[in-house]
Amino acid sequence: MSGASEASEAVGRRAGSDALVEVRNLKTYYEGGGFLGGDPVKAVDGVSFDIRRGETLGLVGESGCGKSTLGRTLMRLEEATDGEVRLDGTDITTLSGDDLKQFREDVQMVFQDPDSSLNERMTVGELVREPLDVHDWKTPSERRARVRELLETVGLQEEHYYRYPHQFSGGQRQRIGIARALALEPDFVVLDEPVSALDVSVQAKILNLLEDLQNEFGLTYLFIAHDLAVVRHICDRVAVMYLGNIMEIGPAEALFDDPANPYTHALLSSIPEPDPTAKRDRITLRGTPPSPRNPPTGCPFSTRCPVKIRPEGYEEMDRGQWERIEVFREVLRERSRANPSLSDRARALLGRETHRADMDDIVAEVFDGHETDEEVMRHIREAAEYAEDGDEDAARTYLREEFNSVCDHEMPDQEAVGDGRVSLCHRHEPEYEEPATVFERLTD
Repeated sequence: MSGASEASEAVGRRAGSDALVEVRNLKTYYEGGGFLGGDPVKAVDGVSFDIRRGETLGLVGESGCGKSTLGRTLMRLEEATDGEVRLDGTDITTLSGDDLKQFREDVQMVFQDPDSSLNERMTVGELVREPLDVHDWKTPSERRARVRELLETVGLQEEHYYRYPHQFSGGQRQRIGIARALALEPDFVVLDEPVSALDVSVQAKILNLLEDLQNEFGLTYLFIAHDLAVVRHICDRVAVMYLGNIMEIGPAEALFDDPANPYTHALLSSIPEPDPTAKRDRITLRGTPPSPRNPPTGCPFSTRCPVKIRPEGYEEMDRGQWERIEVFREVLRERSRANPSLSDRARALLGRETHRADMDDIVAEVFDGHETDEEVMRHIREAAEYAEDGDEDAARTYLREEFNSVCDHEMPDQEAVGDGRVSLCHRHEPEYEEPATVFERLTD
């Protein structure tokens, strides 16, 4: 089993036994397409976790980290590439025919945008009744009675039955979506950013409604969101996702009060502070997440981590100089995976100059105006010569051998960090410094 698989399996083993949803080493890849093909997009890359009966598990992370894809895979709206998703003990990734239809009665989804998720040509009654009709639930008269009951449950009126979605506010349309999701009395509901498109005052009403419905019907939620304040308010536990991986998972209060993973720490430090005069230890991450087509070999956060473990001989280098080295390595990484255009390929075949940036300019842009050790610059120039000759792989290999970190080439294991939490980070291993100490140094 790979390091990634072992790490993701550890998350599941640490969860409680009373689990409704069990996810094991789940992967969702999108195969490379287009004229020139390419590597698959690893949207979800081997995650494991449990969701206990009656709880709300929050799923947070940057845009593009795989949150919505994970939620859609649990719903079978996307097909899993590998791994298992068990609902009440049954692996739903293998279901088909009547078994799959029965599964769709037990799970439902509330989508982010109430406007796009409702058919404007159908009345509210038809929209909420549609899943009942599809699954041939009881008699037509009982279905109509069920719809009226649901409308009342979510705070709408009986006379709304014959109105159309465009006649309602955003909050009311989301209530319609919630009523439709509850029609078949599901056990598990995926909430994909259910309040992000709503005003703050309306958000509070919808969140309170979701909590009331959970208490009344014993629902289990996966709550996907960007708004960390909302997640802290409504969720029992939180999973932090980055580049298709679960970086940290545990009870919400413990995770928010004392984040253990470097990515969680940076993410929470970005929460806006209502008091503009308050001192805040904010961590600004450099660059953007790598492409999920070509994720790092080791820790998924290694290309941006502010507390990345340094190799022997560079432990005491000042942070600014180390970060410039990391930026230059990321430039080479981006350059090596950027497919040249057809016109650039033609120019190269004809011996003409291509439009790729000159390495001397890149080195100057990254390092000029900053004090850098001469020995370090010697390594940088050597790598730049390889890249200038068109061999970016050799350039990257050269720098990796000199500035190699365990974070670059080894996927960390999920480690217990107290309070029922686990975290994916080498900093939790005994031979490396604890993250809290490093964070204190970062924010001095």
